[in-house]
Amino acid sequence: MIEGLLRHCTEMKVETNYVDSHGQNEVAFAFCHLLGFQLMPRLKRINVQKLYRPSTGNNDAYPNLQPILTRAINWDLIRQQYDQMVKYATALRLGMAETEAILKRFTRGNLLHPTYQALAELGKAVKTIFLCKYLHSVELRQEINAGLNVVENWNSANSFIFYGKGGEIATNRLSDQELAVLSLHLLQISLVYINTLMIQQVLSQPQWMKLMKLEDLRALSPLIWGHVNPYGTFRLDLNVRLPIETG
Repeated sequence: MIEGLLRHCTEMKVETNYVDSHGQNEVAFAFCHLLGFQLMPRLKRINVQKLYRPSTGNNDAYPNLQPILTRAINWDLIRQQYDQMVKYATALRLGMAETEAILKRFTRGNLLHPTYQALAELGKAVKTIFLCKYLHSVELRQEINAGLNVVENWNSANSFIFYGKGGEIATNRLSDQELAVLSLHLLQISLVYINTLMIQQVLSQPQWMKLMKLEDLRALSPLIWGHVNPYGTFRLDLNVRLPIETG
């Protein structure tokens, strides 16, 4: 996930990453915060989430939130490991290390590493702030849902275009795998480009533009394929017989 945010090979400035419940954890929240991204998950089991207290000694504060409050954030640990956390985040940003390599350093029986624990504490703080906004703002929940719908629609387009062999890349050669993925991306980009031109052509006509409401404009997407035939055209002439001799 983080590799895709940092090295997406486009000119886009990515600021927000919409993911489902499986695409988030506390360490991911921490790294995204350090790298300047907003991690915005659509949480499936929101009822089991907990809010971490900002400090100790105020157990009676926020009486209406008591059922979902848990322990306080360990700010001292974050402060002690701040330089190390920044070092790892900088290594990711500059491409000096891969995310998988850094996480393996902590997950191979080394979950008690102080830097890993500090990342988890920072992630708890960032996630708590996100949860407060998520629970408070209907607009934010709608934004996240709409963002994920774009991703899911994109994945559906993958299945539509890459239909051969059930969408599986039936080779172990990295060069062939890369060729297949790049070809898929080229076809997708071409589809989006043509659809964008077609939508622009329609909306340039005043009679159609006047019919569009704000909700209609928000729902516009160039990633549509209902008008596309992916299998080609087979022209049959039933008046002409094949030159096959019968015995």
